Amino acid sequence: KLAKEGKRMSEIGIILRDQYGVPDIRLFGTRIAKIVDKEFKKEVPEDMYNLIYKAVNVHRHMDTNKKDSKAKHGLELLESKIRRLGKYYSRTGKLIKGWKYSVDKAKLLVK
Repeated sequence: KLAKEGKRMSEIGIILRDQYGVPDIRLFGTRIAKIVDKEFKKEVPEDMYNLIYKAVNVHRHMDTNKKDSKAKHGLELLESKIRRLGKYYSRTGKLIKGWKYSVDKAKLLVK
């Protein structure tokens, strides 16, 4: 029901914990991702989407603040993490084979 309303998996977990008193869905022998993925397949997994969202925001910051070297280094680390996670997800089948990260695709995905 919550997934049909457009809630993300992390939001569903928080709602189940706060409103329904379920401390951890794994106590029932399953995970939210398994239940939600069967019905509502997303383009990219939620954790990867959150990283891509951060990277797009840092890119937007770097457009106006070109000399911010700490943000540049943080962006390099963030994009490296996205690439590693993308390799893992393409290997396990959650993403298409040969998935590549690019800034232009990421900006389109986040909008």
